[in-house]
Amino acid sequence: MQQKISPARSISGSITLPGDKSISHRYAMIASIAEGDSRIRNYSTGADCHSTLDAMRALGVPVEENGTEVTIRGRGLDGLRAPAADLDAGNSGSTIRMLSGILAAQSFPTRIGGDESLSRRPMARIIEPLSRMGANISAREGRFPPLEICGGRLRSIDYTLPVPSAQVKTCVLFAGLYAEGETIVREPVRSRDHTEIALREFGADLRVAAKTIALTGRPTLTGRDLLVPADLSSAAFFVVAALLAPGSRLTIRGVGLNPTRSTLLDFLAGMGAAIRITEVESRNGELAGELLVSSSRVRGGVIEKETTAALIDEIPVLAVLGAASEEGLTIRDAAELRIKETDRISTVAENLHRMGVEAEELPDGLAIPGRQRFHAAELDSFGDHRIAMAFAIAALCADGESLIHGAEAASVSFPEFFETLRSLY
Repeated sequence: MQQKISPARSISGSITLPGDKSISHRYAMIASIAEGDSRIRNYSTGADCHSTLDAMRALGVPVEENGTEVTIRGRGLDGLRAPAADLDAGNSGSTIRMLSGILAAQSFPTRIGGDESLSRRPMARIIEPLSRMGANISAREGRFPPLEICGGRLRSIDYTLPVPSAQVKTCVLFAGLYAEGETIVREPVRSRDHTEIALREFGADLRVAAKTIALTGRPTLTGRDLLVPADLSSAAFFVVAALLAPGSRLTIRGVGLNPTRSTLLDFLAGMGAAIRITEVESRNGELAGELLVSSSRVRGGVIEKETTAALIDEIPVLAVLGAASEEGLTIRDAAELRIKETDRISTVAENLHRMGVEAEELPDGLAIPGRQRFHAAELDSFGDHRIAMAFAIAALCADGESLIHGAEAASVSFPEFFETLRSLY
């Protein structure tokens, strides 16, 4: 599918965005192995999160959908059933990586794979700890999906993550729910903590001290009534659009403000972005509030080390902002981007070049000079939702109409993206 994007004079209005992807995945999985019903409001509309719902249905969990409200009738820790066919995670790395922790504890074997893109994404980081816990997992070439998981009785472990990864952390903690004793996960850098918050919300015995999480196995999890805040990663595209378009004033309601995700807002504020946060409240342990964004001349900056890990999903759209900033943007320590849905270092650089923007591709990042202008161009999503959305924002600042090929990729996380964007200019 192609999308034509015309330049925007300004971005104005008030919007409410779909539920947070990361939280939606976790709520659906934990609710499925809890006891009793859970009602999840504002569940993500993205295809990835519906891959998780479909997988839970295939494992025998009753799931009912009514718009963005999802009711899950939990079957308890030991209530899942063998699926009739392979589980399909679609394009969702979150689904395959996190759900594998649960599958590793089942008395039946499962096979889980996904689309062509997912089949190229390495899974060694979850295979290694799950194997140490007692699961038997085989993969294509030893590290690529599909995964064949022969689970069973798991043992608890004390595991140090080799690289920061909330998905790997979650996978190990989900497996630890089934292990006797205490499973400990140690992080080199603190990653998003939605799993810890959600597990506590459902009744798990979990302790967090600095970068160490300790989970007691075999808890009784109880169904909950939950509200998913709007996705901050989705909000990032609209925040950048409002910062770049002159005269913009944008309100984004009910956005998740989890401190392990708010590095984005801290970084933008450090660049000089005019962003105010109001109406902050706690919902099921997650903070949410309203963002008020006005157009700003931003300075630029450097994304590296712990900041890179915290901003890994937002880097494509921040690269767009960096090109228009006063001092430009340098991104380091982001080699992880090369194994996302696409090689995002390469695809960001390619689309910037198509728009006449200078960008140097580094082994682990990008160097993008500032004060550059975007020229109308034919752009490509390369099948990656974040690339499609990031360059829709770049196209708003171009000197004419741009065309995005493969725009349907946005539906992976945000099917309403282009409709919402057009409502603002």
